Amino acid sequence: MRILRVAAMAAGGLLLMSQLVPAQASGRPSYQWNVTPTGSTAQFRGLAAVSKDVAWVGGTEGIVLRTVDGGKHWQNVSPPGAGALQFRDVEAFDAKRALVLSIGNGEDSRIYRTVDGGKSWTETFRNTDANAFYDCFAFNDNKHGLALSDPVDGKFRIAATSDGGKSWKVQSNAGMPAALTGEFAFAASGTCLVAGPGRTAWFASGGADRPRVFRTVDGGKHWTVADSPMASGEAAGIFSLAFRGSRFGVAVGGDFLKPTEAVKAASVTYDGGRTWKLVPADKAPKGYRSGSHFVPWSPSTVVAVGPSGSDVSFDGGRSWKQFYDGSFDSVECAGHGVQAGCWASGAKGAVARLVH
Repeated sequence: MRILRVAAMAAGGLLLMSQLVPAQASGRPSYQWNVTPTGSTAQFRGLAAVSKDVAWVGGTEGIVLRTVDGGKHWQNVSPPGAGALQFRDVEAFDAKRALVLSIGNGEDSRIYRTVDGGKSWTETFRNTDANAFYDCFAFNDNKHGLALSDPVDGKFRIAATSDGGKSWKVQSNAGMPAALTGEFAFAASGTCLVAGPGRTAWFASGGADRPRVFRTVDGGKHWTVADSPMASGEAAGIFSLAFRGSRFGVAVGGDFLKPTEAVKAASVTYDGGRTWKLVPADKAPKGYRSGSHFVPWSPSTVVAVGPSGSDVSFDGGRSWKQFYDGSFDSVECAGHGVQAGCWASGAKGAVARLVH
């Protein structure tokens, strides 16, 4: 299944350079993507937004790019010797400090760290277990972070850092519920694992007879798990989580082999992930969605992206409206006030900034 998952998701989609279909209702803004040419043909599933001006992307062929001027210029800051790796997640604290995670079986799963804007990198984690496959990582703050691997010996595996990613330690699985048969996480957009206030974090799964959402409140030592009403299967499940605070959350996904279908593709929670409510098909995103994120300037607005389009919800994920019919894999927002910004990334070097 891991081979199927990597091959299918590496194929990517074609970026359609068509004009937007504005998402607007009475008194609500229209949204559109302003594509910023990167000069690269890599597929960028790793994405970290710092502000409207600063963003990092990571992708195939070991490529990492950075912009500090809102996408007018992109600098290649790839770690030396990483050309065979696929960077599927990026976590950045500012224009200088960032970490990238590569995915794959065994030693292909690695984490690199820079503190000088990508001029130099240090490898701070390399997986040595042939049965582990790291999918994504997330930080609660500048020091505390978690990285998620698919199940090993029947349980999902967590590596943790408390020094900003300088070092990582694989955690005991004693507090992790058992995995279902065929269950795994999707390395689709860097949002299969997300961090919340304090030491709270969530991760989502698919591949089994039902998708699930796992939750920790103690930095990954102990986890609880809840079933989701969304679709699941060999290529289906929850691909992305987005939370506003500790209780209000959104899950999106579907079947990546059926990108234009949206069968049980979104759900919401109001109790921190303990229970999930399915979004009806007529109000859900218009296809499989791989990434999602709340915007900084509105408490209940969230954006989702996928190979068949982008959607916005103004009511915290309860209803969605498509505003773009092109392809993106990842979306992330960050910043405050006039510095707030949202970015999307995907196949064929595609990166864009949200205009609203």
